[in-house]
Amino acid sequence: MDSFKALLIEEQEGKVGNRFVTMGVDDLDAGEVTIRVAYSSINFKDALAATGSGKIIRRFPCVGGIDLSGIVVDSADARFKPGDQVIATSFDIGVAHHGGYAEMTRVPADWVVPLPAGLTLYESMALGTAGFTAALAIVRMEENGLTPEKGSVIVTGATGGVGSLAVDMLAQRGYRVVALTGKESEADYLRSLGAAEVMLRQSLDLSKIRPLDRARWAGAVDNLGGDVLAWIASTMEQGGTIASIGLAASMSLNTTVAPFILRGVSLLGVDSGYIREPYRSGVWQRLATDLRPPHLARMSRSIPFADLPATFDEYIGGRAKGRVVVEVAGG
Repeated sequence: MDSFKALLIEEQEGKVGNRFVTMGVDDLDAGEVTIRVAYSSINFKDALAATGSGKIIRRFPCVGGIDLSGIVVDSADARFKPGDQVIATSFDIGVAHHGGYAEMTRVPADWVVPLPAGLTLYESMALGTAGFTAALAIVRMEENGLTPEKGSVIVTGATGGVGSLAVDMLAQRGYRVVALTGKESEADYLRSLGAAEVMLRQSLDLSKIRPLDRARWAGAVDNLGGDVLAWIASTMEQGGTIASIGLAASMSLNTTVAPFILRGVSLLGVDSGYIREPYRSGVWQRLATDLRPPHLARMSRSIPFADLPATFDEYIGGRAKGRVVVEVAGG
């Protein structure tokens, strides 16, 4: 493929925008593995980057898309050969290195993971960074001692990509999941994924967060940060575990040490962006087996590559639900 289509993010006169362009193989960034991209996905981070709504891009111009799956065309690394089906997510992809919103890409071999048996290229992008992050949170929490017998797990931002997948994965592993959302209309959707209870964010009085409140949660997967995370910390059970994975509400955290020193609460930071091998492949293997979300098809939909720019507004406007797979070239 001498030339190919790509969605390029540019900055002109201080304004960030995106447009489809034609690129050539010589325009690709350095790396050992060249991949024909089959699918990508949309994460909140992608929408922020492509629209300039957040300071995400670290280099202009840059092809967007932090996730991709496809087939190896060429490899200078012995771990991969032409024809291999692979996944590449996170690291600098789509923010400082040309990403998945292109029919071809070239990336360092250390960023590439073989497609696990049991997953298709499409399914890997229905999961994408969102699924990897949700699975990593569960793995970290269970390593810290969380089990279904210890009590309920609350998931915030539950209708988003990471939240929906976390609800689905936790429920199938036997946890009693409480989904926290600001979208009352999505309560039935969350119950269909396995949530035993749906709480509305509007029901919380975040103006009066106590150092320690009534203990309610053995575990928590938090996509929001800010006052919601502070409230969660104050309501954790003895020895409870919180996985902090997002900042959709705020980057700030104003809390006290009381939950940590009086209840032994653990606050785990979940960095899906730069975690390396063999941990990365191990989490993907879990996603293909015991952490595979049973309702993945229900919470995902696909769009043609041409419709990608118009879909970013759903994320910026807070209307996105579940996962969107981008059909860059298809399987």
